[in-house]
Amino acid sequence: MSETQPAKPAAPRRDQPRTHHGDTVNDPYAWLKNPEDSATVDYLKAENAYTEARTAHLAGLRKAIFGEIKGRTQETDLSVPVRKRGWWYYGRTEEGKQYGIQCRLKADGDTPPEIEAGVAVEGEEILVDGNELAEGHDFFSLGTCDVSPDGNLLAYAVNYSGDERFTLRFKDLRTGEDFPDDIPNVFYGGAWSRDGSVFFYTKVDDAWRPYQVWRHVLGEHEDKDVLVYQEDDERFWTGIDLTRSERYLFIVSGSKITTEYRYLDAADPQGEFTVFGEGRVQGVELSVDHQGDRFWVLHNKDAENFTLGWAPVDDTTQFNEVIPHDEAVRLESADAFADHVVVSMRRAGLSQVAILEGGAGKDRERSLEGGAGKDRERSLEGGAGQGPGHEYDGARLTEIQFDEPIYAVGLGENVDYDSRQIRLGYTSLVTPSSVYDYDIDDAELRLRKRTPVLGDFDPADYVQYREWATAADGTKVPISIVAKAGVAPDGTAPCLLYGYGSYEHSIDPYFSIARLSLLDRGVVFAIAHIRGGGEMGRRWYEEGKLLHKRNTFTDFVDCADHLVEAGWAAPDRIVARGGSAGGLLMGAVANLAPARFAGILADVPFVDALNTILDPTMPLTVIEWEEWGNPLESAEVYEYMKSYSPYENVTGVRYPPILAVTSLNDTRVGFHEPAKWIAKLRHESPDSDVLLKTEMEAGHGGRSGRYDAWEEEAFNLAWVLDKLGAAEVA
Repeated sequence: MSETQPAKPAAPRRDQPRTHHGDTVNDPYAWLKNPEDSATVDYLKAENAYTEARTAHLAGLRKAIFGEIKGRTQETDLSVPVRKRGWWYYGRTEEGKQYGIQCRLKADGDTPPEIEAGVAVEGEEILVDGNELAEGHDFFSLGTCDVSPDGNLLAYAVNYSGDERFTLRFKDLRTGEDFPDDIPNVFYGGAWSRDGSVFFYTKVDDAWRPYQVWRHVLGEHEDKDVLVYQEDDERFWTGIDLTRSERYLFIVSGSKITTEYRYLDAADPQGEFTVFGEGRVQGVELSVDHQGDRFWVLHNKDAENFTLGWAPVDDTTQFNEVIPHDEAVRLESADAFADHVVVSMRRAGLSQVAILEGGAGKDRERSLEGGAGKDRERSLEGGAGQGPGHEYDGARLTEIQFDEPIYAVGLGENVDYDSRQIRLGYTSLVTPSSVYDYDIDDAELRLRKRTPVLGDFDPADYVQYREWATAADGTKVPISIVAKAGVAPDGTAPCLLYGYGSYEHSIDPYFSIARLSLLDRGVVFAIAHIRGGGEMGRRWYEEGKLLHKRNTFTDFVDCADHLVEAGWAAPDRIVARGGSAGGLLMGAVANLAPARFAGILADVPFVDALNTILDPTMPLTVIEWEEWGNPLESAEVYEYMKSYSPYENVTGVRYPPILAVTSLNDTRVGFHEPAKWIAKLRHESPDSDVLLKTEMEAGHGGRSGRYDAWEEEAFNLAWVLDKLGAAEVA
């Protein structure tokens, strides 16, 4: 190799056998788990140097794409203000600065103030300036930013490494001064008591599991903080929230399939929390919100897609069903306001938001332990979305309608418990992220803001489609597609196919400024809504987890095949992309169908799944057993996971070009997983073109500053275009 072209790295092989269920396997790259080993760091640096050299020819394209992203982004911008009591709260960004600035302004009337981006606003108070906090650090992340109910105090948490362990601080907003309180190693979130005298926060254990809730009295040393609750079951995460009504504090403990709530009057922060309802019931998930004399409860007891009802505050074991279970509609959340409930749900692969009013439903009273009841004659299917509303024993459900055939909608920031306007976030593959207010009384949607896209962007220049692939077992799998207008489905176009397919997480159609750099070069972008996600309801998730996980991978390949058959992609011009659990998908399809793809981009990929799930000391492992199975206890699970885990199944076949991107301080998917994977790929298949890029100062989300993130994405997209043969297309 020349001096400017480093040699292809080859990680040393150190034998390390493991034995489970009578099966002994050697793992020669297990040593890469140790970031304190200088050999590990040296290997990662060597891979970075090799990757940079192998992609040096794309430097001009990377610069061009970065310029396109930057040129289309309104760098000095602000969010739509949100009213809470006597203040309007908003965030803004400034050109040349990496991080956002959180602000507020005294309210004068009910109309949001006219604030012009980049123009100084008289009376503006800066709550948190991420740029000031990040000064002198290569990485910065804000874990929480929470104003007390009376508006006088701010709790905020900072992290400078990417490992998602934060330092909690407090600020007196009346003086602008920080309190001396400084609490290290806390998790995201937290909750104020109603009077702002106490702040509750969570801490993680060695496996990065939030398991403790602590009570901190403002102004006291952290040594006096009191442990309020500890979750000893290693399958469960725990957290704490203040209800929108600010009447109750909730401690929520949840595993992948079970939830338990505890509640406390927020005016009595020194009191004892009470277990909600029947307590923890294995396999029963629920969410709870407060409204007046009742708690609204969404649960899946005898209701796969969930049912919604309420329980009186003075007897939380009594469940009064309002919206019954529907096999065609997945109820996802219920947010309570003073006189209505906002119901988020999903039908036929699309998200929906509806307003529920009324619903005392005394004739539906029954115990949550006893199930949701069998009176289910009223179906949501074909109801609320097709007319003015739907009736449920005195409760009226009205869906909010949108014109586009595919889109994503969900609740935005709604902090005012008494409001009759609902803030919504909306987007589609061709519509930039938009903020709407929906007025309940006049059933009118008001567009408050659409993210500006600078330059000559016109949504009419792009078209979006919904198609359905047929899986091997006959299941219809939705695919969302976007392309530049004029790109014909004639079987010649390059295509980037994205997938995830785990944890019931839905990848809904969304707009991306960076993606325009692909579309304008003639690339078709598609999302495969594969099983394991939640796009088609709870059953869609169940059919893509545990001993059905292979459906996730075969669905993705079937979607790729459909794109070819439908003419949306040339058979030799499809690049696959996925991240985290979607990175597991990437590794699995690389083994399953290496000839199908022109390249595979794996972001922070979970590719050493079996070894990780076998090790209960690893972050998140025990929690994950309800998603993947427990291979320590079950030989069947062990064999099944071994059959698809990407690292376990690397062979000497010719793989498509692969780029794996990871971060040294990632606590969710260890950097060692892609490092081991690439090392094994290079050893087993030396002629394959595989690259590893490790961010040495970042976490699971990659680099933290927005300009740094744009540079990282420009690197990725340039690589994708190169593998699609579209790098030179203007």
